[in-house]
Amino acid sequence: MAINLVKGQKIDLTKGRSSLSSIMVGLGWDPVETKKSGGFLSGLLGGGGGGADIDCDASVIMLDENGKLRGKENLIYFGNKKSKDGSVVHSGDNLTGEGEGDDETINVDLKRISPSIHRLVFVVNIYNAQKKKQDFGMIENAFIRLVDNQTREELVHYNLTENYSGKTSLIPGEIYRQGNEWKFSAVGESTTDSDIGSIANKYA
Repeated sequence: MAINLVKGQKIDLTKGRSSLSSIMVGLGWDPVETKKSGGFLSGLLGGGGGGADIDCDASVIMLDENGKLRGKENLIYFGNKKSKDGSVVHSGDNLTGEGEGDDETINVDLKRISPSIHRLVFVVNIYNAQKKKQDFGMIENAFIRLVDNQTREELVHYNLTENYSGKTSLIPGEIYRQGNEWKFSAVGESTTDSDIGSIANKYA
């Protein structure tokens, strides 16, 4: 049974789970539903009863023990779907967020992560947010969850419930190394960065 976390909570992933080696990180979101209308606003949002066409992108920033990003190869996103050590694999880009369940997934093989990597920071940002005048106030039901790839058991689920209006990127959570164990932290932070490059530069 999954443990539901709130912002700021941390949990051991591997302690007591010696068999846990590969996890699926699922990230999901939905466009805010708009009321049916034939008016001008409806046209802007893509028709009556639907949500805005918002393209959210999930990424992973792989950091060293000092919290630094060492090289572009440690930034995993739709343009670089696999880490150099093969431990992190991105499923690909979902352009709309429509439908239930995970919108984008990232597989993480904990056993294959390079010893030089100590933190995996998961980021979701809105593609072309400034140009499209979009922000996370137009998104609802955002979550991050971790699933054991071997047993398919959902280990952790964190719903992001804050109002992120005006924000264009989210850091829902991170996996980090502590000794020989791996832990997960429900971060739930937001920024006004418009692309993954500007977020990654903060860790350079």
